[in-house]
Amino acid sequence: MGKEVLAHIFEPFFSTKEVGRGSGLGLATVYGNVKQSGGYIWVESEPGQRAAFEICLLRVDGKPTLEEPRKTASFAFGSETVLLVEDEQLLREVIRVQLEKLGYRVHEAIDAERAMALFDQHRGEIGLLLTDVIMPGMNGRTLGNKLREQKSGLRVLYMSGYTDDEILKQGISEDRQAILIKPFSSEKLASGVREALDRIPRPSNGR
Repeated sequence: MGKEVLAHIFEPFFSTKEVGRGSGLGLATVYGNVKQSGGYIWVESEPGQRAAFEICLLRVDGKPTLEEPRKTASFAFGSETVLLVEDEQLLREVIRVQLEKLGYRVHEAIDAERAMALFDQHRGEIGLLLTDVIMPGMNGRTLGNKLREQKSGLRVLYMSGYTDDEILKQGISEDRQAILIKPFSSEKLASGVREALDRIPRPSNGR
């Protein structure tokens, strides 16, 4: 990679692919996870050569503790309809399959524009909006607010792979909305969705 590409590789939607062929390199999520852990990440690369990534994490002194044997995960099932909005195709497909295994019906969209079109078609049946916070175009918070204005009983559950500071910039934590931090397990997804659907909905615009 040349210097022009290197200068942007950790940006959320930067891609070297043609328009419509990809939404990003995925390195923004890596960068966010490293920074959340208090670490640093560097990359060295030249055109025609391999890229080398170096990650520096804090060392923890002391002996490792043995974890208790993990209990078998207890999944919360449901039958409601979920509107899933995620611009990463592979992740979106994985989440959809997991939700369907739990008994939910799923309508999926790659961005807010398609999500609003699906919501218009299936408004009566959709009980939960499960959306990424940071997406191309309209962000997840704005999407959630717009759909709650149309349906006051709509539950909203956000997903993010970025740092807490970035989430706060989007206004999610300030609204005290539920958030799933990526990467999350199937059990976390199941419990998060169930808890979001079961909680009393937050009034929209004070109504």
